[in-house]
Amino acid sequence: MKKRVLSGMRPTGKLHLGHLVGALENWVKLQEDYDTFFMAADWHALMGEYENPSVIPESIIDNVADWLAAGIDPSKSVIFIQSQVPEHLELHMIFSCFTPLGWLERCPTYKEQLREVKTRDMNTYGFLGYPVLQAADILIYKAEKVPVGEDQLPHLELTREIGRRFNSLYGRNVFPEPEAILTKTPRLLGLDGRKMSKSYNNAIYLSDSEEAIKTKVQTMFTDPLRIRLSDKGHPETCNVFDYYSLFVPHMKEEVHDWCSNAKTGCTECKKRLALHLIAKLRPGVEKRRELLADKEKILHILENGKEKAQEVTRQTLKEVKEALWPKI
Repeated sequence: MKKRVLSGMRPTGKLHLGHLVGALENWVKLQEDYDTFFMAADWHALMGEYENPSVIPESIIDNVADWLAAGIDPSKSVIFIQSQVPEHLELHMIFSCFTPLGWLERCPTYKEQLREVKTRDMNTYGFLGYPVLQAADILIYKAEKVPVGEDQLPHLELTREIGRRFNSLYGRNVFPEPEAILTKTPRLLGLDGRKMSKSYNNAIYLSDSEEAIKTKVQTMFTDPLRIRLSDKGHPETCNVFDYYSLFVPHMKEEVHDWCSNAKTGCTECKKRLALHLIAKLRPGVEKRRELLADKEKILHILENGKEKAQEVTRQTLKEVKEALWPKI
């Protein structure tokens, strides 16, 4: 039996290159070796987009089209929408009854978001409790493995603590202790050298046209010390070089030589990078266009995914309720 994996994305806008290298390419590999469940986490999206929820439904279809175009296979993976599987919220409610506030208030991401997010009010009951919903997402499937970056390890430990507390309180070993599949997120900054984000308008989207990619790449932040064509560059500090290293690794040494020995100017270097990015993304763009021309196919995949997900979640919730109320 394959071990089960659960992962998801918040549908809050178009997916960009960071999503591709940070999650999707890893998902495609995982589905070969694990029993994979991938969800469009719309309840989690609502926690940040509660003032503008209309962006979520459109983003679900758009994002799932990108998943499928990247290689997520509905014959190998269960693809579903979180809110269409009500057992997530039922288990969240049960967990919220016994999860201590202190566990949530010390969560590093919670404190970081309260400090850094200035465009919306995140000081809400829902946002404080989102790690409890996250725990319910994972444990309702009895997922044994969860792909995470190192910064998300505290969240996974909290999930294990909640599962342990349930098992201890009610004397049933209902939930496993999920383990991390540590994923190295490649260093990929936005066009301006900051974190890639739609809010900064500094991302290359998986759905961008070829002309859009060319235009965006020409705006990329490069070595500020290389002013003239004859100036030798410093590729280790250049964002364009990082993109070559990640997306065109066989050219890494050649590009390093171009830059450090002033053999090629930044404008020409970026033109060539744009062509490589276009070539990498073209198959996905074409597949995406084909998928979005028949949205009913995507909806059918999501409906099948919901039914497969509920085959698991209904059984888990049955076990949970038997532990809570064994005589009913």
